[in-house]
Amino acid sequence: QVVAVEALLRWQRADGRFALPGEFIGLLEETGLINRVGAWVLNTACEQLAEWRGRGVHGIRMSVNVSSYQLSDTELPREVAPGETVDLELAVRAVLPPGRYRLALDLVDELKRWFAEVGSYAPAFDVEVAPRIERRLAVVGADAGALDAQDEPGAVVAVAVADAAAAAAEAPAVARLAPGIVPAPDWARLILDAHQEGYGVVGGSIAAPSGLLRRQAAELLAWLPGGGRNPSFTGPLLCASVALGAAVDEAPAVAGLPAVRAAGDEPWVYDARIQLARHRLRA
Repeated sequence: QVVAVEALLRWQRADGRFALPGEFIGLLEETGLINRVGAWVLNTACEQLAEWRGRGVHGIRMSVNVSSYQLSDTELPREVAPGETVDLELAVRAVLPPGRYRLALDLVDELKRWFAEVGSYAPAFDVEVAPRIERRLAVVGADAGALDAQDEPGAVVAVAVADAAAAAAEAPAVARLAPGIVPAPDWARLILDAHQEGYGVVGGSIAAPSGLLRRQAAELLAWLPGGGRNPSFTGPLLCASVALGAAVDEAPAVAGLPAVRAAGDEPWVYDARIQLARHRLRA
């Protein structure tokens, strides 16, 4: 059983030989490229770990080596004199269920000992993570009659409106449904749960009834129900719910359904348990 892995960086030369870190890390540090390369390594390692977890593989620890140059790059706006104190604003973004957490800025052992020798220690704080969304979801483009029976007490209130801008002004999240799409009874609750955990963009599966044209069913193959959550889903999210303020990029429609991708580092998730059914449209 695999319990831990390590991300190892190699540089493939023109002759096909792989250079070891000792041959090029010094060059990256001298040229100032170490921060960009190091950030790419961290992001790639985290994406791989997220992909494994999306497949149901949990409990694996990922180790990543970093350069001391990365830790020393504080990006302070000005030089700080000895004995002077400065305030740094730290933005932390993570998908976490609401509740109380301990936020600790960890350091490698060598730096821990050095900081302790000069009377400084790695800071740790008690933080309260609030739900990203607590109530109401506006639904854009859906038939009002198809949603009347879907509302759940204490869950999201589904509101069918014609204007997406008006919906965003009225609710903390907007679900971009399309005519002919009917949500499952637990659709609203599952989307709200995902938003509360911190996901800004939430998408689910599309059930294609057998009565649809085979071409349309093939187009929706990647979004069919089955499986669980996949934060590393490679395709766009169809008929997704987008939190107010979350950045998204429009994607080409799939089988006539609106598609979006999260922009930047906005947390987003595909959850096949969130089911929408595509019905044949009446002429």
